[in-house]
Amino acid sequence: MSDLERLLQGEPPSGFQTHLGYRLLTWEPDFARMELPTGQHITNRQGLPHGGIHATLLDAAMGFAGCHTGDPARRQMALTLSLTINYLGQAQGARLIVEARRTGGGRTTFFAEGTVRDANGTTVATGTGVFRYRRGD
Repeated sequence: MSDLERLLQGEPPSGFQTHLGYRLLTWEPDFARMELPTGQHITNRQGLPHGGIHATLLDAAMGFAGCHTGDPARRQMALTLSLTINYLGQAQGARLIVEARRTGGGRTTFFAEGTVRDANGTTVATGTGVFRYRRGD
């Protein structure tokens, strides 16, 4: 069993994650990597991945990046306080890949940044966020 599988053991993906089809590939201290296969179900009227998909991937990956504990019994969750997205290009190819890093913070909040790239490695969006750790998790 991989470290990622061990950390997620017994924690099924959210309904939203299942619906869209994205998956967590890497989850380490201050870092997360996710991917989403592209398909018609995520496109806008122009046939491109909808900007809300980029925002969703960035929000989810940045949240994961700040919540790694390394212990499946010590689960940490966070709420998004602020999210800023910059759209830079049009995605090409069969998947979107997002990488996010926790860049700072303290006991109750953290900051993160992320990048969405297409299957060719072209940057299509970047984002920053502020997150608050949930108490009692």
